[in-house]
Amino acid sequence: MKKIIKGSFILSSLLLLLSSCYNDNEYDLYPFSGTQCDSTNVSYSKTIVPIVTANCSVCHSTARHDGNVITETWAGLSTVANNGKLWGGVNWEAGYVNMPNGGSKLLPCDLGKIKNWINQGAPNN
Repeated sequence: MKKIIKGSFILSSLLLLLSSCYNDNEYDLYPFSGTQCDSTNVSYSKTIVPIVTANCSVCHSTARHDGNVITETWAGLSTVANNGKLWGGVNWEAGYVNMPNGGSKLLPCDLGKIKNWINQGAPNN
């Protein structure tokens, strides 16, 4: 009887462990956690800079500039926005290095904001 209980406990524990190893992100778990995503009213200074600062500037600063990409200035970011590298990287498209490199893909709301800014011509606003 003890073997059955012990075996059941081990099996239950293993199933619980395996079911908890799912790669969730905040957006999938809480897509509208109190706020709606507004990806239509975007500006470089108020919308894009916070996203880039949080996700890109560690590796793409003027001091480090991995891949010869600088994202902490409008001139540097607009260059990769206008040549397609920004969108290809953050949207994880084939032929581009997935950005942030080694991290999770940006939230869909942030991707929408970046795409809208690029579609506007990546203005310095």
